[in-house]
Amino acid sequence: MILVLSPDTRSDSSEYKQLMVHLANLPGISTRVHNEVGIEQTLTEVYLIGNTKALPVEDMRSLPCVEQVVRISEEYRVLGRHKDDHRPTHFDYNGVRFSQDTLNVFAGLCAVDTLEHVELMMLALRDNGQVCTRMGAYKPRTSPYSFQGHGKACLPYVFELAGKYGIKVIAMEITHESHVEEIRDALFRTGNATGVMLQIGTRNTQNFELLKIVGRQQDFPVLIKRGFGITLDESLNAAEYLASEGNRKVVFGLRGMKTNMADPHRNFVDFAHVPVVKRLTRMPVCIDPSHSVGMRAPSPEGILDIMHVTAQGVIAGANMVLVDFHPVPNKALVDGPQALLIKELPLFLEDIRIARDAYEQRAALARRYQEAEP
Repeated sequence: MILVLSPDTRSDSSEYKQLMVHLANLPGISTRVHNEVGIEQTLTEVYLIGNTKALPVEDMRSLPCVEQVVRISEEYRVLGRHKDDHRPTHFDYNGVRFSQDTLNVFAGLCAVDTLEHVELMMLALRDNGQVCTRMGAYKPRTSPYSFQGHGKACLPYVFELAGKYGIKVIAMEITHESHVEEIRDALFRTGNATGVMLQIGTRNTQNFELLKIVGRQQDFPVLIKRGFGITLDESLNAAEYLASEGNRKVVFGLRGMKTNMADPHRNFVDFAHVPVVKRLTRMPVCIDPSHSVGMRAPSPEGILDIMHVTAQGVIAGANMVLVDFHPVPNKALVDGPQALLIKELPLFLEDIRIARDAYEQRAALARRYQEAEP
């Protein structure tokens, strides 16, 4: 059971102390308190852990400073979309909103290679009205001999260029807890020129100790990708690890499932799960068409497979698109064959707008049909 307290409830107020004393005396019940600090107000949620079935909702709602009571109805206690749960499905970070209603495009370099390529990408994004990007500094690779990223050495110029071109959020994968401090330090040294969304890649989806550490910090939101070779439920529980440690600013990423049945694509595209994740949880959902398809093959009408599957995810209600671009794909140090060309960015964004319009029209049609029912 979750008790949502009145906005800006202070922990030193007499009502809050009275509430916590009452909860402490409930047999077999322990509590966990989470504070969500927003721009305009602070929201406090108190999680009651134990056998709460015998606790009447009305009795709990009558307790001091309790505004709303949510009875847990899904396995994902923190991130789940529970019955009669009207808590928001959004968070704001560095001036950008992420929710189950918004759509943000993170086009950029899968792996940072040169300062020149980073600047060309940032310039193209600015000229096309974009404020988000992806830039890989740490790259886990199958072979120990493959390029594994420039690491902290590239962070200062990536962040400085982001500030120069108005990029507000950079999605950046990490593979070790030390990377969080390296990112935080580089941001500080560049005057916090931009913001970073930490990314947990598919190989680390069940690295539970890393998830706990990343979940305990609340400076950066987190994009966690579905793990390859595991079920959707297992991946959603991995996201719950982050939230259970305190970080609720979580986006769930679909990047295709690893199976040879996907051939000739790199992975089997799983974007039909976009509405499933939105139904089961309150997380915004990201799609990664580049790592799903892994190639630049076009259909007979000339539309690239990557653009086809992007449209499928967007028309299903995706809230974020993570996609690879590169100024010179044949010189890319990671995943060059799947990278789109910078000159294709306007086409890609326009194609997304068409798919998003279709999604909004379908959603409006569904609402009209529901309202017309007796």
